[in-house]
Parts: sequence; C-alpha cells; structure tokens
Amino acid sequence: MREWRLWGLRGRLLISFAMLTVFTAVAVAGIGYVRARDGIVQRAQDSAAIEMTAQLKLLYPLPGGPRSEADLATILDKLNGRHVTVLVTDGSRTAGTLPQSLISPELRAKVQSGRVAWQRVSCGKTTCLVLGSQLRVATGSQSQPTQPSGIEVYEVRGLGSEVEAVDQLAREAWLAGGVALVVATVLAVLAARSVLQPVQQLQRAARRLGDGDLGTRITVHGSDELAAVAKTFNSTAESLQQHVGELRRMEADARRFVADVSHELRTPLAAMTAVTDMLDAEAARLPDAAEQAVRLVSRETHNLTRLVNDLIEVTRFDSGTASLELDDVDVAEAVRATLRARGFSVTTELPDGVRARIDPRRLDVIVANLVGNALRHGTPPVTVTLSGDAAGVTLAVADTGPGLDKEVLPHVFDRFYKADTARTRSEGSGLGLAIAWENARLHNGKLTAANRPEGGALFTLWLPRGARP
Repeated sequence: MREWRLWGLRGRLLISFAMLTVFTAVAVAGIGYVRARDGIVQRAQDSAAIEMTAQLKLLYPLPGGPRSEADLATILDKLNGRHVTVLVTDGSRTAGTLPQSLISPELRAKVQSGRVAWQRVSCGKTTCLVLGSQLRVATGSQSQPTQPSGIEVYEVRGLGSEVEAVDQLAREAWLAGGVALVVATVLAVLAARSVLQPVQQLQRAARRLGDGDLGTRITVHGSDELAAVAKTFNSTAESLQQHVGELRRMEADARRFVADVSHELRTPLAAMTAVTDMLDAEAARLPDAAEQAVRLVSRETHNLTRLVNDLIEVTRFDSGTASLELDDVDVAEAVRATLRARGFSVTTELPDGVRARIDPRRLDVIVANLVGNALRHGTPPVTVTLSGDAAGVTLAVADTGPGLDKEVLPHVFDRFYKADTARTRSEGSGLGLAIAWENARLHNGKLTAANRPEGGALFTLWLPRGARP
C-alpha cells in the first residue's frame, strides 16, 4: 500500500483544489449574500418609508395653533394604533407606546431637518426599523409653501421576515460552499489520479531500471507533457541498455583476455622459475656482474609469477567461480603457520581456542597480504592481534609508521592502486589488498583500513564464526 503524504503531489493537488473552491465559493456566496441582504433590507426600508408617508398624508390638513395633548392623541388615533410615538419637537408633550430610548439623537436630527429618516436598532433578539417624519403645515406662501408643525411621528417596525430571509440566504450560501467543496475534492482526486498514475509508473520504471532491469519501458499514452516524459525515459533507457551492453561485452572480453593470458603464461613461467632457481643456486660461483644479473632475473621471475597468480585469482572473483572450502580452524594456529611460512617477524597476541569455520587457504592469503603490506610500507614493530566473540573473529594488523593519507584511505582496496606512485613495480602488484578484501567478502566478512590515534595504519578483518560457502 502506497503511503499517502500530506505534502506529496497528491496532497498538494487536493489542498490546492480545496482552497481554490473554498475561496471561490466564499467570494461568490459572500458577494451574493451581501447584495441580497442589502437589497432585502433596502426594499423593506423603502416600503416602510412609502407606507409611513402615505399614512401621514391622511392626517392633513393639520389644525393650526399650539399643540395640546388632545391633538397628539387625535394624531395617534388616526394612525390606527400602530406602534407609534407622537411628540412635540421641543419635547414638552409625548403620546404613544414607542420607547423613546429607541429614538437616537442622530435620527431626530435627520427628522427635524425635514426628511423621512430611518434607522435599524436592536429590539432584544431581533432587529427593528425605526422610521421618523416631521409633520408640516401649509403656509399659503409661494416662497415657503410649508413650515414645521412642531410634531414628529416615529414608528417602529419589526424586520423578522427580512431577517429570516437573510438567514435563509446565509444557510444556502454555506450549503452551496459545502457542496462545492465536496465536488472540488472529487475533481481533485480524479485529477490527481490522472496526473499521478503516469508519475507512479515512471517511478516504478526508474526503480526497476536502477535495480538493473535495463529492458524496462513505459507504455506511452496520449501526447501531453507526461507522454513526452515517458518517451524521453524510454529513449534514455534504450540508449543506456545499449551502452551498458557494450561495456559489459568489453569488460567480459577484457576479463577473458586477462584470464587467457595469465593461464598461458603459467607454463613458461614455471619453466623459467625452475631455471632461475638453478641459476640462483649457482650464482655465488659466478662473476659479480653475472651474479647480479642472475639474481635480478630470479627476483623478477618470481615477481612476475606472483603477479600472474594474483591475476588468475582476480579473474576467479570477477567470473564468480571463486568458492570456499570451509573447515573448522583454530584461527590462532592458522595465523602462526602463515607467519612462520613467510618468515615474518612480528609481535603477536593470538590467544588459543579461538575457532571458526573458514577457508584456511584464503585466511592464509589475507594474513600474508596484510602483514606483508604492513612490513613493506609501515614501520616495525608490526602487531597482529586476534579476538573473538559469539558472532565472529577479529584479526587486527597494526604498524607504527606514518599511517595512510586521507586521500589514500578510500582507495587502499582498489586494484592496482599504489599510495606511492614512485614505488617500483617490484614492490608489489597493487592486487594484494584487493584480493584480501575479496576473500573477506567471500566469507561474508569485512576488511577495513584506518589510522591509529597514536600513529600507524590499522587493518581490521572480521569473519563470521560459521561462514557459508
């Protein structure tokens, strides 16, 4: 099952679609809601103002003279008992049931200026509309046909139906936004699937290609950008397959050539070694120049024999034919036998009783290469230390020389690598440590190189107690 990651491509697509939909729904629904609400309220206010104006026209003509309580009562009675307050402008007399606390100073100022004015106020749990108008009387003058009568009329009307309509609009807006979000999520999932399926196919194909399946190809659908990527991948994979095939063929030819040449050289080298050994035995009785020549030929013949044997061993590793012949071995005794056979003079810490199931011949090769390398390139004394635990055995070879440069450490087990390029070829083939490393790997073990804090190089070999062939 694929892991769904919030900030993966799928998550980003879903979040982007959702945010875009929510923003669009909120913007459209919000604008529509505000405009519809303002329209509903405005129509209610206009209708109430027109109705109030028409109602007040029924009061005309107004009687002249001072306004008494009876005049206010008469006006109130003609308004059919509506929730109205009639008051004198100077505030000396009032009639009606409308609480004067709902009449704000701003509303009275607009009314006293001769306009029909209104204001929305809170009436407990609902919203009310308070309307006000000043009654005017005719003067008969052309310059000023009317003048204030000194009476103001205020009426309150509930906006319950309008508020309910506005609330209904709000609910519909939220519902539309929710539906839009659901639809957008579905569309985002479908879009993400259509985009991610080719990407996932490309990912799987790239993984198979990286694992070595050079015949991996992607089926191309359509002609969009993803199809172009798939075509590019296929052409790249095909080119890579051709190049790798050519490199593998060349590598196989090179390995076969080295193996063939090495095997062909063994027979003449065996004869040359026998002859040089005989000459070497008689060299002391030869003239000085002849003696030096004989010993030089003998030394170079042995070096060439060792190089050929190392090349043959390397070709076995490369071809996969190298195998283990395991035996239950006392590791300490096997290491001592290697040191005695090679004539190595080193300091040892080899406790008895450390046993492991390993290939003794390959252990001999590893120890000979590690100790020989330490004696040639390090500074005596060279120390060989053995230890073991339940999992495996550890053999450490340390010297007290200058150690290995940082640039050299990553390459000490590379084939034909020599830390000192000025060394003559007779000092080694450059294959010893590489062969030791391959032998350790064949045991499912590990061979590492490092520098000691107190100075000198340290090579550490770890082999499992029971290696598998």
